[in-house]
Amino acid sequence: MRILVIDDELPTLKMFVLILNAMGHEVLTAESGEQGLEVLRQEHPPLVLTDIKMPGMDGIEVLRKVKEENQATEVIVITGHGDMDLAIKALNLDATDFINKPVRRDALQGALARAEERMQLVQEKTSALNIYLREDDAVIAVRGSLSTPSESAIRDAFRHACRSRRNLVLDFAENTSVNGAAITVLVDCIRRARAEGCRIAMSGLSDNFRQVFEVMGVTRQVLAFRKLEDVRF
Repeated sequence: MRILVIDDELPTLKMFVLILNAMGHEVLTAESGEQGLEVLRQEHPPLVLTDIKMPGMDGIEVLRKVKEENQATEVIVITGHGDMDLAIKALNLDATDFINKPVRRDALQGALARAEERMQLVQEKTSALNIYLREDDAVIAVRGSLSTPSESAIRDAFRHACRSRRNLVLDFAENTSVNGAAITVLVDCIRRARAEGCRIAMSGLSDNFRQVFEVMGVTRQVLAFRKLEDVRF
């Protein structure tokens, strides 16, 4: 896959080139947001990694411009450690994911996998939500990407699941990506379902999105488990 990396620190760019090349990716680089947009318009890579804090055009503005010009381009933002406010702001603007500095290889691999899964779902036009029954539980399986257009599908899934069972499990595939708008809808659906007497659990969330859900208050309302088979009400 061709990946554009935007960062104003040359050593960081060189590190990304080495790691991503070793993973088998073709890497384009830019040392500023403005230069990054020029490269994007010329080369049209499907994925952009951009640092958030840069002089001139910062990563949030890069994200806005990228999405304005081509909504299908996936964007992963690079944030400072623990900078959840900026991470959530980026997710609200439909960033695929975020990774913290210093960048760990496993975190980078996970973010790339989520971006590739999201691209594949778009190409296959596959639904990100599927409902099935498991003993006493209704399971909403989430795969790929939940974003602003997913709102009606999320609400429909909750309505059907709550009619079927009193126990509801949101099971996230390993590479699932969820933007801020979709998380807001999930919070509302969880609140309504709990008010109707439905018990809710979540399983499979990546560490990144588990942090986001904690900040946005989701995990205070549900039971959280690493794997679906671990879920107990």
